[in-house]
Amino acid sequence: MTAYLLRRLLQMVPVVFGITLIVFLLVRASGDPVALMLGDDATTEQIDLMRRALGLDQPWWVQYFAYVGNLLQGDFGMSLRFRNQPAFDIVVERLPATLQLAGAALTVAIAISLPAGILSATTRNRWPDRLASGLSVLGQAMPNFWLGIMLILVFAVQFGWFPVSGRGTLAHLVLPAVTLGTAMAALLTRLMRSSLLEVLNQDYVRTATAKGLPRRTVLSKHALRNALLSYVTVLGLQTAGMLAGAVVTEQVFAWPGIGLLAIQAINSRDMAVIQTVVIVASLVVMFVNLAVDVVYSLIDPRIQYS
Repeated sequence: MTAYLLRRLLQMVPVVFGITLIVFLLVRASGDPVALMLGDDATTEQIDLMRRALGLDQPWWVQYFAYVGNLLQGDFGMSLRFRNQPAFDIVVERLPATLQLAGAALTVAIAISLPAGILSATTRNRWPDRLASGLSVLGQAMPNFWLGIMLILVFAVQFGWFPVSGRGTLAHLVLPAVTLGTAMAALLTRLMRSSLLEVLNQDYVRTATAKGLPRRTVLSKHALRNALLSYVTVLGLQTAGMLAGAVVTEQVFAWPGIGLLAIQAINSRDMAVIQTVVIVASLVVMFVNLAVDVVYSLIDPRIQYS
């Protein structure tokens, strides 16, 4: 396992460099960075002076290698919007809020989808199954921003049970977590149902049932552990989608995470912060995918990495 983890970490290195290249080119393709920084009122002399000061008068490949060299030294650039503070420090300061929201949303998704999927599979074609399937379709059909606004109107404005926006107490976390976790719970419920139904029809499960084992034992020790493999796979893949959905959710609830920071950076044309947000989010996704591979071996000991 140690050799496998080391190999996976080494494989991340070229991926990170590829991400930096894509981000670097996309930022340049969006327009002249200096013109975007200085605004429409800047003179030609000011633009040329700023371009020379930042080294943007050099060929793009020279600029890229200089950018990567700065990254290797921990220099992600300086933010223009936050009075020339290091972009990395700003993103790291906001990252715990996004991880807290993503963790809470993940908890909501698992708490809903796991029992709902099991109940739906074990009561196939009966009313609990139809109810769970109907709610799953509804959950996937509702956009995050609409659901967030509806939750604010009902539970924050109408009943006053939760704060409208911001981050502070646990009460501030409830509505954003439910908003972000609902769509994921809907998808995972349907996946859990289909995976468990497929496993329940396997011969070894029928054999265990025929031997007289209690249904609960057959379900927990034989069927559920095998059905969880595909569940965990999609759970890990949805992390990237959750980070993308956090951008909308954080905007709706004014949650001070990297999603809201990215929107503010785009509006203020803060290129250093935009690049840093993308790189940090990519690293989080890669480490989550690595954690999913480790969880595989814990769920099914037959899966070994070498």
